[in-house]
Amino acid sequence: MFAGLPELGISNGEDLKETLTNCTEPLKAIDQFQTENGILLPTLQSALPFLDLHGTPRLDFHQSVFDELRDNLTERVAVIAEGKEEDRFGKLEELLEKSFPLVKMPSIQPVVMQVLKHLPKVPEKKLKMVMADKELYKVCGVEVKRQIWQDNQALFGDEVSPLLKQYIVEKEGALFSTELSVLHNFFSPSPKARRQGEVVLKLTQMIGKNVKLYDMVLQFLRTLFLRTRNVHYCTLRAELLMSLHDLDISEICSVDPCHKFTWCLDACIREKFVDVKRARELQGFLDGVKKGQEQVLGDLSMILCDPFACNTLVLSTVRNLQELISQDTLPRESPDLLLLLRMLCLGQGAWDMIDSQVFKEPRLDPEVVTRFLPAMMSVVVDDHTFTVDQRLPGEEKSSPAYPTALPDSFTRYLQENRVACEMGLYFVLHITKQRNKNALQRLLPALVDTHNDMAFGDIFLHLLSGHLTLLSDEFGSQEFCSVIFDRFLLTSFSSKENVHRHALRMLLHLHQKVLPSLMETLMKTLEPPKQQSSEPVKELFNQLTEKLEAQKKSPPQPDEAPASLDLGLHPVTVPTTTPTPTTAL
Repeated sequence: MFAGLPELGISNGEDLKETLTNCTEPLKAIDQFQTENGILLPTLQSALPFLDLHGTPRLDFHQSVFDELRDNLTERVAVIAEGKEEDRFGKLEELLEKSFPLVKMPSIQPVVMQVLKHLPKVPEKKLKMVMADKELYKVCGVEVKRQIWQDNQALFGDEVSPLLKQYIVEKEGALFSTELSVLHNFFSPSPKARRQGEVVLKLTQMIGKNVKLYDMVLQFLRTLFLRTRNVHYCTLRAELLMSLHDLDISEICSVDPCHKFTWCLDACIREKFVDVKRARELQGFLDGVKKGQEQVLGDLSMILCDPFACNTLVLSTVRNLQELISQDTLPRESPDLLLLLRMLCLGQGAWDMIDSQVFKEPRLDPEVVTRFLPAMMSVVVDDHTFTVDQRLPGEEKSSPAYPTALPDSFTRYLQENRVACEMGLYFVLHITKQRNKNALQRLLPALVDTHNDMAFGDIFLHLLSGHLTLLSDEFGSQEFCSVIFDRFLLTSFSSKENVHRHALRMLLHLHQKVLPSLMETLMKTLEPPKQQSSEPVKELFNQLTEKLEAQKKSPPQPDEAPASLDLGLHPVTVPTTTPTPTTAL
């Protein structure tokens, strides 16, 4: 406990033991030891007997003086470090040399750690000693650890790895949230709110202003993205940079070539829309990549691969297409739309670019613009035509049935092109949000076969299940349920556990709307195999089973408005108006 005192010429317990062993008069020896090692203040010696009279042990007195001196010294270290003197760090290094031998003494350790914390460059010998001792490494400040980490990537990786795993678990947990809502979904939190997450804050603190550590984290994220294809690492890459931006860490922001692009895109994500002014700014950054600096495209593509960025770009594209339909304009004639597709294409190609190390913007297939988007717009025209046709008198109706077939170019590009597939998925979400049952029943079965099974990804299924709550009453229809389950979800649930989970998650919220006979069939189909299923699937199925059992025991009562809530409103005659089309893109 008192190791290191002899190195400073201060007696310790072993010295006292030796003195008492060899002396002839122990009391005199103790008195002499106290005089030599006590507080060397002549006027204090005559005052100490007064403490004895009050029954105050000498240990308590010396401990209180020690604590006061230690606190004063700790504060003084901070004052010296923050001062303007040129030799301030020289003074701290001198103090470190004197105090470091006592670093293992619990009462002195806070002073040593305070000195280490305020030294911009701790002597390498001392850093190695701290790193080699697990207890010292654990208690030293993050400022000291940064200096250790920057030359020990493996050690830094060991510290960062649990945080990265935690981040992915949190993101995936949000996609399987028990809440099912169109208003509160995965994309609801604002960028600033997301940056207050525990992992982002911890990583930001660990990096501080150290560019080398920041580069290491980015390299970890690139490596993990390549290894797993998990797009949440792209989200963390953008969130980390913007977290440092929020703290005004110019040492890092000024050297990251993606900073201004990410800052501009962050504002778009906050608004969930890319307006014309910001679109021009983003285009300027992309066009400004100079020859010899193409490697920055790898990072830009990763930032655009972030699901939050992708969500914003596709929503903006859908909005742009709405305007084009109202203006009778073709997609190829809109430079704003082409820019959005360019950024989508760059984001969708992130993994290929980083994997191949060929830093060149991927070329968007022109037929996505000339064939796929017009085909998608024709689906809107079909819907509008049917709606108008239904308003006509019986003898003037041209087609009694809603169209079921889809243009070949639409389904082909869903299967062959990533950007087109992303657009198609969001188009389905759009018509679902508009409660357009007919269009949904026409489009959803086509998503069984999409590029890389994108329709069975967690993000799309999370959003679709939330949007379907708007059509909850339709789940009482055998035909509607057949489309949702038999012709879409159940086509892959047995081979894809995540689809199984999303199907159960949806039924947990909508089971009351489903016909009892159909619900019974779905329960038999969705019952997880005992040996092969994971715990989350079993837990969801058990929750659903319990809810159905509870429902059988207490059937729902017909709704009656409480008398106390009678507002005394009287019925009024509402003039009939011509209905509007059910769907605009």
